[in-house]
Amino acid sequence: MNKLSMLVVLVLTLAIGVGKGQTKFSSTFVGEKQFLQIPIKNGGTQKQVEILVNNKRVRWFTAELAEGKADWFAYLDISDWKGDELTVAVDGLPDQSEAFRPIVQTDSDRHEGGYMEMRRAQIHFSPKRGWMNDPNGLVYYRGEYHLFFQHNPYGVNWGNMHWGHAVSKDLVHWKEVGEALYPDDFGTMFSGGAVVDTKNSSGFGSTKEPALALFYTAAEKSWTQGMAHSRDGRSFEKLETPIINKITDGNRDPKVIWHEPSKHWVLVVYVSEEGEQHAMHFFTSTDMKSWIFASKVLGGQGNDRYLFECPEFFELPVEGGAKGERKWILTGANSQYAIGTFDGKTFIPEEERMFSQQGRDYYAAQTFSNEPQGRRVEIGWWRTHTNQDGSAFNQSMSIPMTIALRKTARGTRIIRQPVSELSALRTNIQKLKGSRLSAASANVLKSFQGELAEIKLRIRPEDAHTIHLNVRGLHIIYQVTEQELVVDNVRAHAPLINGEQELTIFVDRTGVEIFASDGEVFMPINYNLDPKNTQYSLSVSGGSASLVDGELHELKSIW
Repeated sequence: MNKLSMLVVLVLTLAIGVGKGQTKFSSTFVGEKQFLQIPIKNGGTQKQVEILVNNKRVRWFTAELAEGKADWFAYLDISDWKGDELTVAVDGLPDQSEAFRPIVQTDSDRHEGGYMEMRRAQIHFSPKRGWMNDPNGLVYYRGEYHLFFQHNPYGVNWGNMHWGHAVSKDLVHWKEVGEALYPDDFGTMFSGGAVVDTKNSSGFGSTKEPALALFYTAAEKSWTQGMAHSRDGRSFEKLETPIINKITDGNRDPKVIWHEPSKHWVLVVYVSEEGEQHAMHFFTSTDMKSWIFASKVLGGQGNDRYLFECPEFFELPVEGGAKGERKWILTGANSQYAIGTFDGKTFIPEEERMFSQQGRDYYAAQTFSNEPQGRRVEIGWWRTHTNQDGSAFNQSMSIPMTIALRKTARGTRIIRQPVSELSALRTNIQKLKGSRLSAASANVLKSFQGELAEIKLRIRPEDAHTIHLNVRGLHIIYQVTEQELVVDNVRAHAPLINGEQELTIFVDRTGVEIFASDGEVFMPINYNLDPKNTQYSLSVSGGSASLVDGELHELKSIW
């Protein structure tokens, strides 16, 4: 019988006792379609799953396999092995399990939820299915913004770290295009960065068609830094050996930039040194493959998470500074940062330990390299509360925002603003005229309703004690004397600028992102809003204030 015509059914089953009622399950079949369907039961017992091609292990992961009815299905791409003999092997599968009885292949990676699940953010990227955390390798390449991310395709909790991959033409609407990097014999795929090799330093492309280079950590086994490259932005080939060997347990998250004055590449990697000392190590290279240690910067220790994990490193002009003044910024995963100088090898901090976000559960932010407009655009992991009601996905990204440096009353500081492309989502715009606000005033937001919204308000507090904005049941309070924003027990100092407070608030099902003090304050608050409540109100207490102007926008879904 021609094996390509074989029915996709179980043709070989081995049952080797591994415990009462348990088996080591093995099923062999011929690859005929694009995906192998994997049934998942949230909260089920973790099983070790292996995929072998012609008896060679090619994929492996843990999964909460559904032994009966599945909550959802994961889809493993097996298209590279059409016509080959594949084997699924699972340790400890109960005798009565129907997980792979029968084997199911499909050409449709269908998305049952259609991005409309109750807890699915509608203006923030989230994966079709599985767990997501850190953004990785943000880069613009071949006419697309590429968002790679830490991904567990087989469960809604952390594990099995792959690099997921989504692309966008406009930074707003995203399309997933499959896994970019799978775990290998060096380890799982932890975070890192990406650059376009326009100089063809690596030799993997050409100056006319440069390669896209990904830098990642092979974690949990070798703790080495690796590199992969691509000519099409879809398929990636890894180097066979690490580019940087293990420094210490836990060294991770390489970020790579080109330093034009020195004509070489710079790699910054987090290293956990003796005594739980957090450090950022700097390396240089001219070919992306051979790296030389150059210097290091020390952060905090232990629970002091200054310069801990996920380095980001870039240079920006200083708004309001001397003509031509530029500074380098070094950050860690919690967005705490240093500003200083860099000569291509050594970063010297001048101001340290500033926080560029004052919200809740915003982490591991990264900026795009090769951004076509020359902007510094950031996206961060937003730990939203989405693992509920048998969900097939978990976690979200922030909206994209531009990063700038500005001289402020507190010193040189990072400024954030939402990217202009988000305006394409606006609909049903309402403009607010200037008005006087007091405790007896009517609610100027009464006629506005919207599940998804962008709210822009400019307010002069005058003698009011508090300004109270109710966003679909979430209370945003500005305490005037303290110049402090308070949202769901999270507090952020938000100074008045020229006597005014300017607020921009993006509202989604999973929370709000607040920009205050002309961009000096970024305050993301993860909070599952009541889907039945689409009411908004603005009030003041303890005196009066002036609403200078405002705009209210309902927003369309990015899906």
